[in-house]
Amino acid sequence: MTAEPREAAARPARKLREGVAAPRRAGSVRFEKIGKTYRAAAGEVKALSGIDVDIPEGSIFGIIGRSGAGKSSLLRLVNRLEAPTEGRVLVDGEDIAALGTDALVAFRRRVGMVFQHFNLLSAKTVRENVALPLVVAGVGRAEIDRRVAEVLALVGLEGKETSYPSRLSGGQKQRVGIARALVSGPEILLCDEATSALDPETTLQILALLKDINRRLGLTIILITHEMSVIREICDRVLVLERGEVAETGPVWQVFGSPSHPATQALLEPLLRQLPDDLAASLRPAPRRGETTQALIELRYAGTAEPDLALLARHFPKGLRLLDASLDRIGGHSQGRLLVAATLGDEGEGEPITLPDLQTPDLHTKVLGYV
Repeated sequence: MTAEPREAAARPARKLREGVAAPRRAGSVRFEKIGKTYRAAAGEVKALSGIDVDIPEGSIFGIIGRSGAGKSSLLRLVNRLEAPTEGRVLVDGEDIAALGTDALVAFRRRVGMVFQHFNLLSAKTVRENVALPLVVAGVGRAEIDRRVAEVLALVGLEGKETSYPSRLSGGQKQRVGIARALVSGPEILLCDEATSALDPETTLQILALLKDINRRLGLTIILITHEMSVIREICDRVLVLERGEVAETGPVWQVFGSPSHPATQALLEPLLRQLPDDLAASLRPAPRRGETTQALIELRYAGTAEPDLALLARHFPKGLRLLDASLDRIGGHSQGRLLVAATLGDEGEGEPITLPDLQTPDLHTKVLGYV
């Protein structure tokens, strides 16, 4: 190995050590008019088309889409495991297609990767699995020992150094995979469906770990997933892919609150609360004459507005009951739904009520029916 790659291999270690105390800022990625076409026996397959997206340095950026949307193809462009057919990938402003062999080796040490199925070597211990990138890079034994101990402490695996993968839980295996990806001190961490093989409780633990790593080290995390719940839990921004093209992109709170593309709406569907069966069975389309009626009203919060209970009470002075609620805070913004029953009185049948005073760009109201 030449002196240059050895020197490049040592540099990330200093960045990792310094990053724990003072997060650095590097690792911006730009996809510039990206297209990717694969050639198969059956003909050409266009996996990506016209992708033009910026990923800010130090952010947690999610890429989501249904199977075959092009998520993995896009992710693999970042560390040049794939090359675009059209367009450029810029990392910190540098076109990575122009990198020569030695520069590419050094660059790939700046980009760690975490895999869905862990990709650990069963015949090697935790320590040996984590140390492998440094051994390949020709780093000295003392430096390897120091850096492996550092990342194992970071991911909460102290005391597991001599264990073999067969003796570890799924969550522990993924922590080993994360430690291995971090040991070279990367500026960018790629996560390829990193939690899809884990149970829900372990998934939350791994996502919390990734968020903590992002906060402490300041590195950029780019993850692909098919689960909107993962995006909601951890990401700052999201890109929704549909058939290799950008369906929509933006801050997570904005995309979740006002999804504009049918693909995004379909991906969000599992997270939406449906109308309870008992209420749905008793609904009718209009209030009845001469009897006290309640309007079943759905209020969806999609941005800066928060539930103002006093305002709701003033709007319906004859009575208001909260029947169901599902609210999150994403990036400091309220997201979710309130379901309320508002008493209208017995003024007669009349027209269905409207809610002009409550409707705002961030609050969408809808009368579902009358009971």
